[in-house]
Amino acid sequence: MEITVSILKIIYAGFFCFAGIMHVIKPNFFKHFIPDFLPKKLVNYVVGILEFVLGLGLFFSETNKIASLGIFILLILLIPIHIWDVTKKRPAIGSKKIAIIRIPLQFLLMYGIYVVYLNT
Repeated sequence: MEITVSILKIIYAGFFCFAGIMHVIKPNFFKHFIPDFLPKKLVNYVVGILEFVLGLGLFFSETNKIASLGIFILLILLIPIHIWDVTKKRPAIGSKKIAIIRIPLQFLLMYGIYVVYLNT
């Protein structure tokens, strides 16, 4: 289990650091995920910074527990965005099928980071 958790940490850390950087480098890509009633740039940059910092936290044993909990909470908070995306006429990425697939994928990501949290 130790090896599995270490691999999960590396995968999540890399993914969240990369996603955080992309929020800053390519903000236009993410603007379609953010509902119009929210300040798009602010939400985009805040989420990007959060993702990067939490991903970075998985690289250090002192911050593993809090980073994995933070990622879990962030994934919960982003579920409504994925559900909202499914209801749109044209989803942010690809087709309706892809938008629908992202919802169970979100729960799979939550399970993986929960395993990390429990074993850190």
